[in-house]
Amino acid sequence: MSRSKKFLAASFFLVISGIFGYSQGNTAYWQQEVDYTMKVTMDVESFRYAGDQTLVYTNNSPDVLNRVYYHMYFNAFQPGSEMDIRLQSITDPDRRMITDGKSRIADLSPAEIGFLKASSLTQDGKEVSYALEGTVLVVSLDHPIEPGASSTFNMTFEGQVPLQIRRSGRDNKEGVALSMSQWYPKMAEYDFEGWHADPYIAREFHGVWGNFDVSITLDKRYTVGGTGYLQNADEIGHGYETPGTKIRRVRGKTLTWHFKAPMVHDFMWAADPEYIHDVLPMENGPTLHFFYKDNPEILENWKNLQPKTAEAMTFFNTNVGPYPYDQYSVVQGGDGGMEYAMSTLITGERKFESLVGVMVHEMAHSWFQHLLATNESKNEWMDEGFTSFISSLCMNTVMNQQKPNPFEGSYNGYYSLVRSGKEQPQTTHADRYEFNSAYGSSAYNKGAVFLAQLGYIIGQDKLMATLQKYYEDFKFKHPTPNDIKRTAEKVSGMELDWYLTDWAQTTNTIDYGIKEVSENENDAEIVLERIGLMPMPIDVLVVYNDGAQETFYVPLQMMRGEKENPYGGIQRTVLPDWAWAYPSYSFKIGQPLANVKAIVIDPSQLMADVQIENNIWLPNQN
Repeated sequence: MSRSKKFLAASFFLVISGIFGYSQGNTAYWQQEVDYTMKVTMDVESFRYAGDQTLVYTNNSPDVLNRVYYHMYFNAFQPGSEMDIRLQSITDPDRRMITDGKSRIADLSPAEIGFLKASSLTQDGKEVSYALEGTVLVVSLDHPIEPGASSTFNMTFEGQVPLQIRRSGRDNKEGVALSMSQWYPKMAEYDFEGWHADPYIAREFHGVWGNFDVSITLDKRYTVGGTGYLQNADEIGHGYETPGTKIRRVRGKTLTWHFKAPMVHDFMWAADPEYIHDVLPMENGPTLHFFYKDNPEILENWKNLQPKTAEAMTFFNTNVGPYPYDQYSVVQGGDGGMEYAMSTLITGERKFESLVGVMVHEMAHSWFQHLLATNESKNEWMDEGFTSFISSLCMNTVMNQQKPNPFEGSYNGYYSLVRSGKEQPQTTHADRYEFNSAYGSSAYNKGAVFLAQLGYIIGQDKLMATLQKYYEDFKFKHPTPNDIKRTAEKVSGMELDWYLTDWAQTTNTIDYGIKEVSENENDAEIVLERIGLMPMPIDVLVVYNDGAQETFYVPLQMMRGEKENPYGGIQRTVLPDWAWAYPSYSFKIGQPLANVKAIVIDPSQLMADVQIENNIWLPNQN
């Protein structure tokens, strides 16, 4: 039986509009705040830049802080950096970052490396001591920051944009001049677990919520797009000006672009002298901006991408929650696709479906990372996996793919991970995976299956309601795995700690089978067995010779609850609970065995059972 057979219930495409009214209930929650004012000048010939940063840090924690940390990401792109050495030592390095089997960073010349360093730093007007340790600046404070207090840091800094290797950089493979992400001194996150001053070795990021006021001065030929609202559009022009407004021309060879971005945890910008800038205002929605190279070979695809972007925005607004900002930018640049606040960088020389796919995935990150800001070093699967889940649904809709199982690729990726023997628990720090492939499959595939399978456990309607409630309660916060679990528990009324524990904290697998089918007093009896260590509730479909179908539902005792019938008009019998420690479970179906055509465990195939062969019984097996 194929894994791709049609589900008996087409329930993935439900749009749940109701929002449940109860609150998070976590009165002890707190998070830090940081507000940036930055002025930076970029030399587009040398790719060097200088900046001044005023940073107001508010300590909302109950703790006294005696030091702070800044991320200085561009220092990763230097020979001998941790990122470089990791590329040289891991068995399966990122293919984008190697040439002929060798780290691309190792061969960077002094003019091609990246760097970011502070020239001076004060706290509330007093100089402080600091030490640069690779991609982390360690700052010893002049005076502690007490709980509830704020402190102002002033820094002058200088940087060099590296040759594009990973995410950010200059002169990417499609000829984009500047992809400016991870470009500024960024305050590290401090939360209930303490400081998260992770070195930049491979993975993604964690940031503090706050407001950004950024002024960028560079050659006036360049068009700039990315995060934030442009404050001086009628002076800048470049497609930002109000229609019919005469642009106030600025003398000289440079322009200063002034952006503001409220309540975000990152700021990205990109610039190129050949950018086309298209604007698409959405009705009752944000204004969409598109920046792409003036290349005839990609023009048609980028024009056709624009209405698809609006469709995707509408899909996510409806199925997760309203996008809270007034603009979103899709920008050609980077090395593939990477999400940032109010924007994304994507490579643009793609076939149309691939271009839509990367846009959809990165836009979905606007919810699952840039509004629900998980720690991507510790819980990357909540970011990548949840994004993969919702973007698969979105692609199935906006591209009319008509896939009976939009998540088939994620399930197959997870099964491949299990078979590889390389799996590590999802609690593994993102930089500590032994294999890149294992990280990717754990984050994207197993993370997506977490949600798809949760729908199997609690019901598809409850799953979509869970996502909406999760967004409502935790947007503009830093949710943890326990938060999505507790939200699902509140929405469903079930106990789900077992699910989060086994799926994310172990490599236990699910394997249930039909052990035996026999007849007892003219009544067919089915014996199920649990082979894997991970528990699950069980759906069993019985197909009769006359074409009739019936399902039997075996609730998992530790769930303390039952999902509603997911199979529409098919009759369902709810059986007594199955306690996990018992390896087998038997029940009778009320009909003679001669009437039975087939028996199937989990006809939806949403339960990630690693051995499907023992899930099916046919009469000729006896």
